[in-house]
Amino acid sequence: MEISDKLLCLFSTEISTEGDRYVVEIPRQEIETGDIDPEEVYRVAIVSRDREEETGSSAREARPAESTPPSEPQPPVDVGETRYVEIEDIGKQGDGIARVERGYVIIVPGAEVGERVKIEVSEVKSNFAVGEIIEETF
Repeated sequence: MEISDKLLCLFSTEISTEGDRYVVEIPRQEIETGDIDPEEVYRVAIVSRDREEETGSSAREARPAESTPPSEPQPPVDVGETRYVEIEDIGKQGDGIARVERGYVIIVPGAEVGERVKIEVSEVKSNFAVGEIIEETF
């Protein structure tokens, strides 16, 4: 799946029912620390969970065999890019761990679980990146 350069935020949420309409809630921190203005109109994309996560079987098994193997997905971040991230875990060496698109890991030295920080990506590998804190948001 291609991810647009225009992507402003990415989060998981549930769809709730309010009377005769369905509502997708945007977390407060996306408004407070992101590029979203509640007075503006935005396009919204709904992406289903990974088929393997939903059914326990591999999504690849459900598809017909492809003649050429799919190319490796590219990391969703670039060196020098700044991001607001939430630290979800602590790694074996005590560094903060944040996850962004497709579960891609960003290691953030000096960060604690639950912190939301602004980082600058300093190193990018195929399966993880390293980010340095440039602003502690709270």
